Order: sequence, then C-alpha cells, then structure tokens
Amino acid sequence: MATIKPFNGCRFNTANAGAIGELVCPPYDIISPKQREDYIAKNEYNIIRLELPTGGDDRYKQAGELLRSWLDKKILEKDAKEGIYIYEMDFVANGVKNSLKGFVTLVKLHEFSDGVVLPHEETLSKAKTDRFNLMSETMCNFSQIYSLYMDEDGAVGAILNDLGLNDLGKTPDMVITDPDGTIHKCTAVTDEAVISRLQELFTDKKLYIADGHHRYETALNFQKKLIAEGKATENSGYIAMFLANIENDGLVIFPTHRIVKDMDNFDANALIEKAAKYFDISDASNQDAMTAALHSDYEAGKKTFALYLGGGKCKIFRLRDENAVKEILGNKSDAYCGLDVSVLHTLVLERILGIDKENMANQKNLTYTRDQVEALQAVDIEGRNCAFILNPTKVSEIRDVAAASEKMPQKSTYFFPKLITGLVMNNFA
Repeated sequence: MATIKPFNGCRFNTANAGAIGELVCPPYDIISPKQREDYIAKNEYNIIRLELPTGGDDRYKQAGELLRSWLDKKILEKDAKEGIYIYEMDFVANGVKNSLKGFVTLVKLHEFSDGVVLPHEETLSKAKTDRFNLMSETMCNFSQIYSLYMDEDGAVGAILNDLGLNDLGKTPDMVITDPDGTIHKCTAVTDEAVISRLQELFTDKKLYIADGHHRYETALNFQKKLIAEGKATENSGYIAMFLANIENDGLVIFPTHRIVKDMDNFDANALIEKAAKYFDISDASNQDAMTAALHSDYEAGKKTFALYLGGGKCKIFRLRDENAVKEILGNKSDAYCGLDVSVLHTLVLERILGIDKENMANQKNLTYTRDQVEALQAVDIEGRNCAFILNPTKVSEIRDVAAASEKMPQKSTYFFPKLITGLVMNNFA
C-alpha cells in the first residue's frame, strides 16, 4: 500500500536567517495580506515569501529565484543525512490540554483510484492552479500534506513513543509557539533501522488526507507533466506528508459553520415550515442552550444542527428520518448520507434554499467559518440572512467516507491545530 521514504529535509540555517520563530508561518490559505506583511516586517526571510508570493504573473518565477538565492546564501540548507522528522504539537482545544505526535516523511504519489491515498473533501480548481504554478517554479513542498493512518496493533505508535522528543535526551531541533499558543516541536531521526521498520509497517496501510487536498492533487498533476516532458525524477514522484494515527487522542476536529448571505426574498418562516417535513424543530432559549443541545445530540449520535436567525433567535433541527438523504442520494454510501453536512446541504441548502453545488463552490450565497461567534455576528452585525451552526465531523466518519471512495462536501472539517509552515521542506529540484 503506502510507500514512505526518508529525505534530506531543507531547513532554515538560523545562524544566517534568524530565530526559527520569526521564519515560520501558519498555512498560506488562512493568512491575510496584512498578516503576510507583518511576518515579513519581522524577518525578511520568513517562509511566507516563498509559500505565498505576491505581485503580477511573474510572482511564481520570482519565488523560484528567491528560493535559489536563499539556498546559495545558506539561508536554507539541506540536511546532510536522510531522515524522517518527528513532529509534536502541544495545544489547548475546548479548554482541554492535548498533544498530537506524528512524523514528516516522503510518501509515494498514487492516484486516488489506486485506493492507497484517499481524499475526504471536494476541492477548488483555482487553488490547485495557484499551487501548480508555484511548484513548477520552485520544485519544492514548503508545507506538508496532513494525512491519517490506522494503527490497529499499535506498532507504529510504539516506535514513535520510543522516539518521543522528551526521550531523545536532547532539546528538539526546533521549538516554536504559534499565535494560537500551540507549541510545535520537531526533530530529525536518521536511524536507518528505525526508518526501515516504519517503511515495513506502512506497506499495508492506507492514508487518509486530512488537510492539503489541493496540494496533493497538484503534485499528481505536476508529476504527470514532468513525466510527459521526460524530466521526472525519483523524488518528484513523492510528496512530503505529516502522518498521524487516526485514533490519536490528540486529534481535534472543529466544525465549519455555514453563513447564508445575499439571498433575494429570504423567508425564515417559509424555510422552517418546509424543513419540518424532515426535521423535528425546537427553540433554543439562547446561544448557550443552543450549544448545549448540539453537544448533547452529538454525544448521542443524532443528526442535529442549529439555525440562527439573529437577535438571539435559535432553532434546533433534529433529523427525523435518517433515510431521508439516502432516498435523494441513492448512489451515495450510507457513510456519506449520514454526515451532518450532507443532511444540511441536501435537505436544506439545496432542496429548500436552492443553493446548488456550483453556488456553494463559488461562495455566491454561502460562506464558511469555524468560529461560532463570527457566524452569529455575521447575522447580527453584518446582516447576513442566517447561519447554520454544526457539530464537528467525527474521525470515524472521515475514514468511512474516504473508504467508500467518496468525497465529503467542501469545508466539512477543520483540523486543529494546523501544521506550521517552514520547519522542514522537501526541495526535490
């Protein structure tokens, strides 16, 4: 199944570039233009200049030239010995302290149809074009695909526990604290016996992409281009991934809420009346009651979401007939039809409000946020039509949908914390 291999990671030479905390950044797709400027103002060598180039049509070419310049000046250097990179994140989510441990390695590219690397969400073509142009000019993975694997017998976990950063007898190679308060720790492991054992263990594993679908699909397309041009190399057929156990207690998924906007003649009463065909609908006295109801139903395994109409007015929608989505989407698996987002999209957004998949993809009448307060304020302060507040998708649901060779609706999950960009890169030029 999955083929992994060590690599000569490309890392910042902090003696020339400055403190590692000034050189890294969050994922490119959650950084605002103002934040980008702030990172560069703090240190001109921040990775954001390579990962998110700005300017005209030549910005990707400029990023490639800048990368080569930094390599020449030893701002960035490749490690002398191949290895994997143990990566731990200590963080707080929902008031609870968590720790997530995995490792960064190269993974052989496979078409999704091969059933080795499996997606779980739909993607947007615009983002894939951007990443393709950047990869064409830099020949580098500046950030890793975040993927999950199953470790039923705990064999991989046992190895990673033995390689825990606290047990290495030294300070991790890199330690930084990001703006969310998450502590990121990363250390290279070059022990050939350990790496060989991990490679053996992954030969029977499938990988489930948690975050980074655009970049993975981009890498597949880029490798096809290199093969067609006779320029493919062994390493161009691989991509850098962070791999974590799907059953890891530290794996946290936040929900992504939906905000409905700019709909002509939006009628909340009509929406509720039509939705009553599928849902038991009740009032929530306030936002705290809404949140409590969602959490209780989540624990009970019910298909529930909330409708917020502004001014504190909340409605709880509980699916009455769990076969309702399957009757409409008969070609979809039970796993797909049972997702909260599938229930919302199929029965309410599409069937009642008329917001079809193209509309959603273009975000014409629908936007997304993982911040519940932001979703509510969009209605109260910005005058949006309404907001749908969801429970998080369960890890088991992601696995089951991916195993059925299906993709969840776009923006179904938000894995937290996000991997930091700039700790280790894969330069395959």
